[in-house]
Amino acid sequence: MKIALIGADGQLGSDLLPLLAGEQTDPLYFPNFDITRADAVRNLFRETRPEVVINTAAFHRVDECEEKVEEAFRVNAFAVRDLARVCLEIEAVLVHFSTDYVFDGQKGEPYVETDCPSPLSVYGASKLAGEQFVRSICPKSYVIRTCGLYGTAGCREKGRNFVEAMISLEQSGRSIRVVDDQWVTPTSSRELAVRTAELIRTGQYGLYHMTNEGWCTWHEFARTIFDILGKKPRLVPVDTAAFGAKAKRPAYSVLENARAKAIGLQDFSPWTDALRNYLKKQGLASGG
Repeated sequence: MKIALIGADGQLGSDLLPLLAGEQTDPLYFPNFDITRADAVRNLFRETRPEVVINTAAFHRVDECEEKVEEAFRVNAFAVRDLARVCLEIEAVLVHFSTDYVFDGQKGEPYVETDCPSPLSVYGASKLAGEQFVRSICPKSYVIRTCGLYGTAGCREKGRNFVEAMISLEQSGRSIRVVDDQWVTPTSSRELAVRTAELIRTGQYGLYHMTNEGWCTWHEFARTIFDILGKKPRLVPVDTAAFGAKAKRPAYSVLENARAKAIGLQDFSPWTDALRNYLKKQGLASGG
């Protein structure tokens, strides 16, 4: 299988690349490859003719999206539209990643793929627009929503993932304020990469929720990190209003992997197990 992997050095791309070692994979890196340069993207793919295009690129800085609306839609929606068009033209499968932030959090129980999106932020709206472009233009596509992603490579845009940020704050000796009224599922990019590599071989196109199992608040996520590490920093729970972020976040954005389970994909592990495995692999937690 001939695969083009966009964002191969990013958090998810870095975990996907070694899993695709048995395929003919072309890793594409920003800024040499920029999905917003539609003509260049089209010309490259017309020449190389990948059978599968995996897009991990996005404008992820949620609060910054509120001020840079045009950029958010340019990267997360219109570039994705153009990518879907060229994939349709060359008859390639498109794999595109989206977010739990397409929901408003009012449901109060895990969201399934058939639930109606209602984003609260520019970021969520731009990602939803990207999803809709993919699904309406490119029938041979997988749209994968995930939540609370963290991985070894960290997020290129954000600089580091939540786990790394918490560890850094603990080392500074300062008290740590973490939101305790937003419910999410921390998800290992490694596990997401494994399931994605499995999914693209099924031919079962469509929309998928793919996260680790279970849920917690961001504060509970932080507390669990420190419990595993045997650390006791001053961890202060705060509500969303007190935290004062520019962009609105859903209060409850837990996703249920309903369709992945229905087609028989391997189950994700509980988020606490995935976190422990991640910290062990990073050499930060014991193997016991």
